[in-house]
Amino acid sequence: MASSSDATASTDSTPENESGSSRRGRVRLRRAAVMAVPATAVAAGLMILTAQGALGVQFAISGMPFTVTATELNGTGFEQFGNLDNMADGSPNAGDTGGQVLVITSAIKNATLTKLCQSVDLGGTNLVITAGGGTDKVQATNLTTDSTELSGDAAFNNIEIGNDASTLDKAGVQGNKGVFSQQADTVHIGNLRQTNYATTAAVFKLPGLKLRFSDSGC
Repeated sequence: MASSSDATASTDSTPENESGSSRRGRVRLRRAAVMAVPATAVAAGLMILTAQGALGVQFAISGMPFTVTATELNGTGFEQFGNLDNMADGSPNAGDTGGQVLVITSAIKNATLTKLCQSVDLGGTNLVITAGGGTDKVQATNLTTDSTELSGDAAFNNIEIGNDASTLDKAGVQGNKGVFSQQADTVHIGNLRQTNYATTAAVFKLPGLKLRFSDSGC
């Protein structure tokens, strides 16, 4: 489908050699954009399993995106909201971002995935992980993942759109106060595809796990 998540991060977290009004302006714009990202995803009708928040990722991300696909995802207890991930100070992957990545943050209390594939481009080759292609599916509890791109065919039961992220209660994760969010009792996603920067889970079962290097990713 891993980052310290603080949508109120100050400009003190940016590298010392990248300062000034332009840097502060970019950080303020990212904070504002956090409010709108989940709403855009709702309008597109492409809700995916993304999540981090207070319960989830609590470490600096590498800044290297990875792809996750699955033919089907089913989950109970779904939440989603906007957030910011932070790279380690001085990360070579920071570029002109100041070490911050705007993400869609979601949580699923219990999830099953069919034909899971995860790949990361290492520059000239891809590290590919697959699992859940047989009778037994991939299972995860308290799954949290941070994404910048997502697509799929989604269906929700008892969805609530427009919640304050600090009041979410379907998956045990809360976002920051004043941030737009949504949650649902259940979620089904067919043809799942996402670009992620982080994933965590309390339990992650990967039957039929295979890891290999490949010329192509997922």
